Amino acid sequence: MEKNRLEAFSDGVLAIIITIMVLELKVPRGPQFAALTPLIPVFSSYVLSFIYVGIYWNNHHHLFQATRRVSAGILWANLHLLFWLSLFPFATAWVGENHVASVPTALYGFVLLLAGVAYYALQTVIIAHQGPSSILASALGRDIKGKLSPAIYLAAIPLAFVNAWLANGLYALVALLWLVPDRRIERALKNQDHPSASHS
Repeated sequence: MEKNRLEAFSDGVLAIIITIMVLELKVPRGPQFAALTPLIPVFSSYVLSFIYVGIYWNNHHHLFQATRRVSAGILWANLHLLFWLSLFPFATAWVGENHVASVPTALYGFVLLLAGVAYYALQTVIIAHQGPSSILASALGRDIKGKLSPAIYLAAIPLAFVNAWLANGLYALVALLWLVPDRRIERALKNQDHPSASHS
């Protein structure tokens, strides 16, 4: 089946997730700059989650650029990813309201971990559907960042009960790793369209 509806639905869900998160930023009680101070933790958690959603949207776009058609398995794997991403607003709000508290910070990491696992599962289902010689399989290669990220989350979750600041720092580190645009899929698509370009 065609992939257009899946992409449109996913884009809509991600847009709603961002909208829900920004609604947690309440208007300050007072006209002075000092009134913004209590919002700093909430705004910080919003910025980090916004970056994460942006990273997922960007990578999801590239993922389906390299996917010609979708199967029922791909549809369910995509819904599985969207489920965990839909929990971002809840986890973000809890962290923002209870800044550097252990349990909210650990839960935030758990949601990040399961979203990462879901994204990896989606990639795996797509490759299984398209074959090991597909554009996506060749583009991902060993996928070092994809395997490193869950390991960092797994370290950060228990660390949250020791030092929540450090745990949040690890979450930010993973975001920084993915903030650098991943050109692997773009290069693979370009090489397929212009095979000579890979040898020039």
